[in-house]
Amino acid sequence: MRGKITIDEVALERLQRETFSYFLHETNPENGLVKDKTASDWPSSIAATGLSLTIYPVAVEHGFITRDTAIQTVLTTLRFFWNSRQGPEPDATGYHGFYYHFLDMHSGKRAWKCELSTVDSAILLAGVLTVGVYFDANVASELEIRNLANEIYGRADWQWAQNKGPTVTHGWKPEIGFLRYRWKGYDEALVLYILGLGSPTYPLPENSYSAWASTYEWIKIFGYEYLYAGPLFIHQMSHIWIDFRAIQDAFMRSKGIDYFENSRRATYVQQQYAIDNPLKFTDYSRNCWGITASDGPGPRTLSLNGKKRRYFDYTGRGVPYGPDDGTVAPWAVVASLPFAPEIVLPTIDFLVNEVALKVVNNYGFKATFNPSYTCNSNKSNGWVSPWHFGINQGPIIAMIENYKTGFLWSLMRTCPYIIKGLRLAGFTGGWL
Repeated sequence: MRGKITIDEVALERLQRETFSYFLHETNPENGLVKDKTASDWPSSIAATGLSLTIYPVAVEHGFITRDTAIQTVLTTLRFFWNSRQGPEPDATGYHGFYYHFLDMHSGKRAWKCELSTVDSAILLAGVLTVGVYFDANVASELEIRNLANEIYGRADWQWAQNKGPTVTHGWKPEIGFLRYRWKGYDEALVLYILGLGSPTYPLPENSYSAWASTYEWIKIFGYEYLYAGPLFIHQMSHIWIDFRAIQDAFMRSKGIDYFENSRRATYVQQQYAIDNPLKFTDYSRNCWGITASDGPGPRTLSLNGKKRRYFDYTGRGVPYGPDDGTVAPWAVVASLPFAPEIVLPTIDFLVNEVALKVVNNYGFKATFNPSYTCNSNKSNGWVSPWHFGINQGPIIAMIENYKTGFLWSLMRTCPYIIKGLRLAGFTGGWL
């Protein structure tokens, strides 16, 4: 029988290594595109590809791959995005420097008639800039990485993406034009606005950031006051690249905290919600929590113990206002490690030793599980996701590293575009 694993730095590095296997095996070596999820004939996600670029420097530093191997994969990826077709055609790869959310793994063309996604492009560009900063040697291959990173980032026309409005649109489709929704209010677009403001070519105007922040919602629950966003990933995504400790924009200055502290409070709210367990889902506890945008066992409604339960498939789960159907995402717990290790480490220990979501699993944690969903042969865990998702895997590796060493934060503090974007957004203090 396997012995109990103590979650220490060795165990965390093993989790990083296992999780990195996803990017080793789910990347097309011909173009660098990373599969969105481990289903057959599934397309690439540009966000997953951006996260893969982000964690290659971590993999090199830990010896998961050699620097030369990483350089070849990174160059393949950057060359693909720089040379792929940009235009209004419905089967292009991108337009105005942005890219379609999903791309065919082999051709690199738009998949599923999806949208040209501004926020997923931002995650891709954040990864592009990460490798542009990391590979700094004065050799031809690394010079090419830096040049391509600057060119790809500089091609994004942020002003076009505003579609004459104060904020950035969610995206565009060749069939209908710009999508009606905009990035406004606290969400994962924090990094989008910083990158847009920092652009050397088509930058967002400074007032776009204040327009985005104008509908922030400050709430108090479980004794914590914080800037609300329901899904846990929103409190994590921008922190993969940007060290928000002790730097503040106008809103955070008015509240006397920073976005890092805000994410710490949001993490504690997640745990307390699970302890209170208002909807009485199975196994929620101080060591079983983590509710975010994720896949799930639905869509289906079941009658359990005389009560009807509605279960969702992929949706933006969140707390304290839902939706919540009892689905827990282990990756989202791990990605909160820098903010609240005192509650995250015991939860990881529980997930590894009690739930055993890593058994017979080469890619680290399974994406999600739902102990309340018992219409399944796996009675011990209820429902367990059959998939891994690239956009879940990257934050595990990145945020473990930021917790242990702050490596990615230190790296991106040297990126001039990030610094410019933060300053134009009104951030002051700390390392700035």
